[in-house]
Amino acid sequence: MMDIEQNANLHKKTFQELTTDELYELLRVRCEVFVVEQNCVYQDLDGDDQTSVHLWLTVADKVVALARVCPAGTHMQEVSIGRVITTERGKGFGKQIMLYAIEAAKEHFNATLIAIEAQEYAKGFYESVGFRQSSDTFMLDGIPHIKMTLMTEK
Repeated sequence: MMDIEQNANLHKKTFQELTTDELYELLRVRCEVFVVEQNCVYQDLDGDDQTSVHLWLTVADKVVALARVCPAGTHMQEVSIGRVITTERGKGFGKQIMLYAIEAAKEHFNATLIAIEAQEYAKGFYESVGFRQSSDTFMLDGIPHIKMTLMTEK
């Protein structure tokens, strides 16, 4: 764990390193945002968590952002970042977690190309951290998405 901006702490663990309380909290936040807030019924537990690296930011022990980095050939053909969430918007936590996720993709999976399936409305956010649109719009769980990719330097 390390200190970052706004008194937030970064946590980074593989699935096997997560405590049951940490796993529960990450899944609870994912359900709260993706299923309840976005009113989107989908299967969050997709079998990719076990091979992924999980990152989250906390402020005063509260999760304020999270993401998961999947190895190539699991969620997507490329190394991918997904389940990106900020519970406190407008404070820079989303950008911070994405920058850490990009570094984790390079560190843990030697990624030179990273892919995401972004909700279309968030295109500008992902462009701000270097991703570029690489597909037409497609529907995923009833929400318009686009594939975006980022070439990295090792």
